[in-house]
Amino acid sequence: MSFTVTGTIKTIQDIQTFDAGSAKVTFQLETKEQYNNKYSFELFKGADHVEHVNNFTKYNKVGDEVTVEFNVNTNEWKDKFFTSLSVWKVEKVGQSTEQPTADQIGDDNLPF
Repeated sequence: MSFTVTGTIKTIQDIQTFDAGSAKVTFQLETKEQYNNKYSFELFKGADHVEHVNNFTKYNKVGDEVTVEFNVNTNEWKDKFFTSLSVWKVEKVGQSTEQPTADQIGDDNLPF
């Protein structure tokens, strides 16, 4: 089961790297809801996908409004439980993912 929330990025922590080549970035989001409006997310990728963590910090900044799709994960260790909000998609609000076609660009916008 996945969840979606939209809000403003309040903080982005430094990227953490690990011996196996994996990386993690943690960021905090605040929504416009009256209650329970603060979230702390983790974006963790293994060595073969670490560029996703780098791209997150490259294209997202504090103050950006984004929609985050995430899963809730809980792990047990020594009779204690740890819950994390694991991000799998971040998209800026209002940003179109469609590329314009040649017909939409028109002859007036040609680079030559």
